[in-house]
Amino acid sequence: MSLYAIGDLHLHFQSTLKARNQIEDKVWQDHERLFKENCEKLIKPEDTLVLVGDHSWGRNLDECQQDLEYICNLPGQKILLRGNHDMFWDAKKTNALNDLYKGRLCFLQNNYYTYEDYALVGTKGYTFEGPFYLDSHGLVIGWDEKEAQHAEKLVGREADRLIASFEAAKADGYKKFIMFLHYPPTNVLQSNSIFTKIAEQYGAQQVIYGHCHGESRFHDSIRGKKRGIRYSLVSGDCLRWHPMQVL
Repeated sequence: MSLYAIGDLHLHFQSTLKARNQIEDKVWQDHERLFKENCEKLIKPEDTLVLVGDHSWGRNLDECQQDLEYICNLPGQKILLRGNHDMFWDAKKTNALNDLYKGRLCFLQNNYYTYEDYALVGTKGYTFEGPFYLDSHGLVIGWDEKEAQHAEKLVGREADRLIASFEAAKADGYKKFIMFLHYPPTNVLQSNSIFTKIAEQYGAQQVIYGHCHGESRFHDSIRGKKRGIRYSLVSGDCLRWHPMQVL
């Protein structure tokens, strides 16, 4: 039995929405078929696959039906995290989604799931991504203060949700944690954040995140070990559509 993770499938079997990089970048061409084939070769029915957000371009649940069915039909238990493009998933409707897809998909938000003696905790997260102001050498000399203040509010809300996930697992006696985010735990200017502090406070062994697309962004945040915690980027294009084995 193994635990795997990947994110940012950006499926669009029904929706007409599609990011420019999915049109121009070769790594996105026919990625649905490639990912499905890789999962079928790698993942067994008893395994668990965590998908860290941006599952579908659908603007509502009706436009996501085929995308979610595609995920349902992948092997193993599937646990989904909310991404910034998952417009079908309002945080307040997580329980309704869990009821609707009971036995087929698990939606991680203000709750937790388990893998062996680990609690799998997480939330969408958030980080300030600009606008940044650069000098002639490409160095950051300032940023949009209004946008930064708005980002801080979103970061605080997501941090509260993450703590709720940890506390729910802790109350049930779990002491070993794997932490999942959609957004990276830090932005390009940070070495630490409230999310790294929460990971350290609760003793998370790993932090898994997505969101960063294209080689120029693959090192926007922490990768590798820091203060005893392993940080991993699992966006689909970064992994070339091969789920990463977490445990």
